[in-house]
Amino acid sequence: MRRVNISKKALKVAVLVLVAVVAVAAGVGYRLMESNGALPPQFASGNGRIEATEVDVATKLAGRLKSVEAHEGDMVKAGQILARMDTDDLNAQLNEAQARLAQAVEAKRYAEAVVTQRQSELSYANAELGRMQKLVKQGHVSKESLDRASTSAASAKAALNAAQVQVVSAEAGIAAAKATVQRIQTSIADSQLESPISGRVLYRLAEPGEVLSAGGKVMTVLDVGDVYMTIFLPTDQAGKVTVGSNARLIIDAVPQYVIPAKVTFVAAEAQFTPKEVETRSEREKLMFRVKVKIDPALLKTYRDRVKTGVPGEAYVRLDTSTPWPAWLDVKLPHG
Repeated sequence: MRRVNISKKALKVAVLVLVAVVAVAAGVGYRLMESNGALPPQFASGNGRIEATEVDVATKLAGRLKSVEAHEGDMVKAGQILARMDTDDLNAQLNEAQARLAQAVEAKRYAEAVVTQRQSELSYANAELGRMQKLVKQGHVSKESLDRASTSAASAKAALNAAQVQVVSAEAGIAAAKATVQRIQTSIADSQLESPISGRVLYRLAEPGEVLSAGGKVMTVLDVGDVYMTIFLPTDQAGKVTVGSNARLIIDAVPQYVIPAKVTFVAAEAQFTPKEVETRSEREKLMFRVKVKIDPALLKTYRDRVKTGVPGEAYVRLDTSTPWPAWLDVKLPHG
């Protein structure tokens, strides 16, 4: 067998070349992993659909729908009138209540006038009683005349008390009439259905002329400032997710964009994955629900592009000190 002698210098060079080759291969492998979208172990992901808070605009009182001011897809502002109910009956009730209020005010004025009259009668009766008492002492009138004067003074006092009670009763009638007027005015104001939030009309559920019961839905408005995706992660991953940590969303329809988001909720208890949510694990497996929400400030810029129901994937960091892979760097459309 032939023995080959290799110098130390040649051996050292060979080792350096081997290390360089391994390093290059590792770098190429990592770049290939990035280009293929491979997820490092410090991250987790889950499939879901874009969701947003839905708010129903409904009637407070039963009645006929007079007009609908918005259509599906329209962007609306908080406080904007979306529909109007017929208020003919309420307007008639308001006129009646206002008439009763005026009547109650006049009843109070009358009661106050009666009080003034009774006060005068009482003053006269007390003065007459005083004169009778002096005359009795002087022996000019009988004791019977004094008794009649005393009875008249007592009757005048009782009449004054009754008149004062009528004033209090009239004031109560005014308060009741004002409350009735205010209640009807509130019902008329509630008959103008306003949007409680700024967003997009998702559904138009009723048309003019329809008679709706109390609580009848007219529209559903989508809050485009509260957009999120719900995913489900297994126990070993969910336990490492931190509420408030950064996340990323990639929508299937526009995979070229990477949307920044934050983890806003992690369920305290495990649960079965709902059938309508797609995950990579078996549906029977208990998972933790994780909510990933898009920043409302960002949504203001892209509010016209928000669409719910579209599928996508959310990515969360299990180790917040690990930087995001290059392929998950934020990429947003212009404008």
